[in-house]
Amino acid sequence: MSIYYKIIGDGYPIVMLHGWTLDHQVMLNAMEPLFEKRSDWKRIYIDLPGMGHSKSQPSIQNSDDILEAILRLLDKIIPDQQFIVCGNSYGGYIARGIVSSRQDMVRGLLLMAPLIIPEYDERVVPQQTVLKRDSNLISNLSPEEADAFCSMGVVQGQTEWERFRNEILLPSKQTNYEFVNQIRQNGYGFTFDISSKLEYPSLIITGRQDNIVGYHDAWRLIEDYPRATFAALDMAGHNLQIEQTDVFNTLVHNWLDRLELENFKIV
Repeated sequence: MSIYYKIIGDGYPIVMLHGWTLDHQVMLNAMEPLFEKRSDWKRIYIDLPGMGHSKSQPSIQNSDDILEAILRLLDKIIPDQQFIVCGNSYGGYIARGIVSSRQDMVRGLLLMAPLIIPEYDERVVPQQTVLKRDSNLISNLSPEEADAFCSMGVVQGQTEWERFRNEILLPSKQTNYEFVNQIRQNGYGFTFDISSKLEYPSLIITGRQDNIVGYHDAWRLIEDYPRATFAALDMAGHNLQIEQTDVFNTLVHNWLDRLELENFKIV
């Protein structure tokens, strides 16, 4: 399959999917601290094709193909098992495709700053806003670093920069851009409707100042997920888990508690 994945822990499978041009580290750094005092969870961190340690594949031409490749991988590593799925940005788009394709197997969903509308011009997004800025820090970054960080950073401090550099900027340098640009041209959006009901605990977290995917478009999902909590975090952009870590952690802990009550008979 040439798809890299990392498994941590044993127990109920929970699948983690990162955003466009990133790798599994963005999900690992966001999610692993939440499992320090939780047992019985098998965390599966995946690098999407052409990103991170996963190779590009000539057979993969569009997002339909990426979804199919991930479904085949899951059928291989957790065959016939129920599981939870989490997705960040584009990974959230793929996660919803998994829910649609495996409705009999998915038992919970987390969407972090999810991509809802593939075409940028059709999204409803707020204007870029900076609410906290360390000007001295920004002045000491290289032009490339400053451009990348400031293009989406709502909270621009030292801690946010270090995580952005390690989880967003550096992993993006591993991406096969010829491959992912081809995906963008051939079919970034699915060719089929992925709207589907999920009657299990869900969580949708958006950034109130997210100028990449916004928060408005994600609200339309609320009726698809009757057990969903929806949050739009202030002082948070597309990297909300970095800029509002404490609130993010609280919301995800609540979601995990609901999942354990629903899916674990040991709690």
